[in-house]
Amino acid sequence: MGSEAEEMKQMKSSSGSKRAAVKRSKWLIMLLTGTMLMSPFFGMGHVVHADGKLLSASETRAATGLVKVGEEIITSGAKLLKYQYTTTRSGKQVKANLNMVQADLQNPYLKLDTMTGTGGKLNARQSVGGMAKETGAVAAVNGDYFAMDKEGAPLGPEISGGSVISSPSALKGMYAFGVTKSNQPVIDEYRFQGKVASEDGSSFELAGINQSAYMTEPDKQYSHVNAMYIYTSSWKNQDRPINSSTTPTEVLVRNGVVEEFSDKASIKASAPEDGYILRGHGTAATYMREHMQVGMQVSTDYRLVSQTSGQLVDPDSFQMMIGGHTLLVENGKASGFTRDTNSISGSSARARTAVGYSKDGRYAYLITVEKNDYSAGLTLKEMQQALVQAGVWKAVNLDGGGSTTMVHRPLAETSNVLSFNTEYGTTQRQVVNGLGVYTTAPQGAVKGIVLSGSTKLYIGQQATYSTKAYDEYYNPVDAGNVNMSWSASNDALAWNGSSFVAKRAGSSQVIGKSGSATAKKEVEVIGASQIDHLYMNASSAPLTAGASVKLQVKVKLKDGSVGTLPNESVKWELKGFEGSVKDGTLTVNSVPAGASIGYAFASYDGLRTMIPLTVSSEQLVEDFNGTGTTVGFTSLPKDVTKGQAAIVGNYDGKTAQDKVVKLNYDMTAGSDNKFAYALFNNGKGIPMGGLPTSVKLDIYGDNSLNWLRAEFIDANGKSHVTDVAKYIDWSGWKTLEMDTSSLGATGSLSLKRLYVVNLKDGQDERAVKGEVAFDRIRATMPAGGAANLPKADMKLTVNSRAAVVTGKEKSLDVAPIVLNGSTYVPVRVILDAFGGETAWNGQQKKVTVLRGDRYLELTVNAKEYLNNGKRVASDVAPIIRSNRTLVPLRLVSEQIGLIVNWDQKTKSITIR
Repeated sequence: MGSEAEEMKQMKSSSGSKRAAVKRSKWLIMLLTGTMLMSPFFGMGHVVHADGKLLSASETRAATGLVKVGEEIITSGAKLLKYQYTTTRSGKQVKANLNMVQADLQNPYLKLDTMTGTGGKLNARQSVGGMAKETGAVAAVNGDYFAMDKEGAPLGPEISGGSVISSPSALKGMYAFGVTKSNQPVIDEYRFQGKVASEDGSSFELAGINQSAYMTEPDKQYSHVNAMYIYTSSWKNQDRPINSSTTPTEVLVRNGVVEEFSDKASIKASAPEDGYILRGHGTAATYMREHMQVGMQVSTDYRLVSQTSGQLVDPDSFQMMIGGHTLLVENGKASGFTRDTNSISGSSARARTAVGYSKDGRYAYLITVEKNDYSAGLTLKEMQQALVQAGVWKAVNLDGGGSTTMVHRPLAETSNVLSFNTEYGTTQRQVVNGLGVYTTAPQGAVKGIVLSGSTKLYIGQQATYSTKAYDEYYNPVDAGNVNMSWSASNDALAWNGSSFVAKRAGSSQVIGKSGSATAKKEVEVIGASQIDHLYMNASSAPLTAGASVKLQVKVKLKDGSVGTLPNESVKWELKGFEGSVKDGTLTVNSVPAGASIGYAFASYDGLRTMIPLTVSSEQLVEDFNGTGTTVGFTSLPKDVTKGQAAIVGNYDGKTAQDKVVKLNYDMTAGSDNKFAYALFNNGKGIPMGGLPTSVKLDIYGDNSLNWLRAEFIDANGKSHVTDVAKYIDWSGWKTLEMDTSSLGATGSLSLKRLYVVNLKDGQDERAVKGEVAFDRIRATMPAGGAANLPKADMKLTVNSRAAVVTGKEKSLDVAPIVLNGSTYVPVRVILDAFGGETAWNGQQKKVTVLRGDRYLELTVNAKEYLNNGKRVASDVAPIIRSNRTLVPLRLVSEQIGLIVNWDQKTKSITIR
């Protein structure tokens, strides 16, 4: 991408009872007889029709749509169903994972309820996992929409444990899900209707309960103007609410009597557990002055009004209720959207959350769609089709995107786990409420055992497995000290008497036996063929005696998952210095006199990666203190005109002399993806002093959740864009590092601009106004520094052994040849002129090239090579001619930092 227009183009394409406890002796008898074993997984790999029937195996192979890939019991009456939905976008097939907690509303031990913030309070946002842990839920998803710039109250109704927590906002087309006290699921659109009455017989209309300020629909009025609201102890804050554009008059009511009156000011306390606060403005405040003085009796009465039937609904008839957004499914078919979905990125592929129920009303479904490295997310229309195919009869959309979260308790476990990575990875957003699944089942007879432990191991890793049990209600029980014997199904794993050791790549089973009872766990030992990238957590280290660096060797697998190799799985080779690696710490013991570079190689199952060690690896490039660097503000699209980029002092505690770049932006105007740039030196950029392997800078974050990026330009004027942070999810100063070694740049780099991106997808979740700052740009230069590598100008001619190197003629052992449009030479021809080392492994037919911070492994006739541990596809491969190994000239030269030019007329190649 060389321009803003190109970047915008690229981005556009880019969740009965049994008797009590069984004695330990009884369950051990059952365990030994093997009568309790039951697999929680079944029903794998079926495609589901809209009528709920499964396709045959032959039909499945050709089908697209919804495929059931797994099923897991959570507790009596609740299962986690796993699906994969396949669809086509822009001519390409994409897949998204859909997770569904099926809750049996007729199960006497199961119930649904809402979860609210921390301590059951509004204005106290908490993660779904945190709320589930606090309330004891065995499964949960995030709930209602909320204004992120407000104090934290849902937009829709909330009833928990039969008590009203908040009322529905006066917004059109906002549906809610509830379960009645007769265990019937309901999805409907509601409005609030109520009044407060004084002892003198007068009354005034109530506008709602525990609501933030908002604009009503369809009349677009300020919600709290001339209105009266109830605030209960569920509302934590003393501001009721913030930014309401009104001055409150409030009364405290206990036992139906006014205890305190505050005119044109808030009562300086939260509502008590045994009372409530009435908050009024304008005409409502006037009524309160005339009819609600201290000592007067008041009463309240309210109902919900169904917007589809017009009937009054008593909130006391519900066990629980949670607000949502648009209706998704009605009578087993995709419904029309009941509300505009542009504000929730309805046409974009995002993580999604929904809740629905079955045709017979027996099952409620808590549904999430993943958007992460393993799942492409869904648009709302795609989600509708997936839900219909899953057999959902009626469903409503809940908050999604970065809020989408699901947790559940795995079988035999005592605590919840994150069911999948959110859009923020393992980070869970703080939300206002959630929907939880709860069990009240007593402890029953032991039904089964499971093995707990790692399902993925690395060669050399040791692992232990524990035995856990579950009862007849599928709730965890204490397994006690069961005498187990252990073995593995094949030699990929070996039992050493106390733990299993991974010996070779492949699939195996851990087998635990106690008497006639057997439990098995599938384990995969990861091998080189499954690894896409082997790398370290550092790009360089200091070549100084006594220096020590904590190193982690990481892998990215071909399935997209990322892991860290245990220390026992890594073999180390140190080159150019004396040192050691122990427990993941590299220590430099001594450095030869005059040495400027060393290497630490880490290998795993034949794959190798390395980091260079240099005498002085990091250098300050720019601190903006009295330098000649200039900065300017630019933006996209053209509607985004508000903002400023400037070098300032006295920023966030810094002195007037210690200056930083401040970038403030206001992207309220415009649509689609929006950009605010800090442009350096009129686009010429800040020179990095060479071709660094990484660039660090200090960044002042504004917690806006916007995307922070950097654009570099190289010696050829080519643009290279890289991420600084996918989400600005912090406030204050923080140091971040960008990997620039894999940009494919040539010559030297310059930092053209740093900028904030407000993506169209999830724009409602990100701040359109904010301010960030930048300081202390540092560059880590290539191993040994660019100055320590030979500089040359080489000219080669196809089929000629004569070469010219920096003006001097040189005779080559082998002439360059052209095959299928690519030029091949012995790699030594390049390294003799430009420095570096090469090695040949005849058994594996592999060539390795090491130059500066670049390390390549190429295999004869293989169109895939390794760039410092990363698999890279290529159109060309090394070949053998006349018993000599020849490598693709352009590929190797450019990957080790050289520039190659071809002259068609003279059939000559110039390398610099």
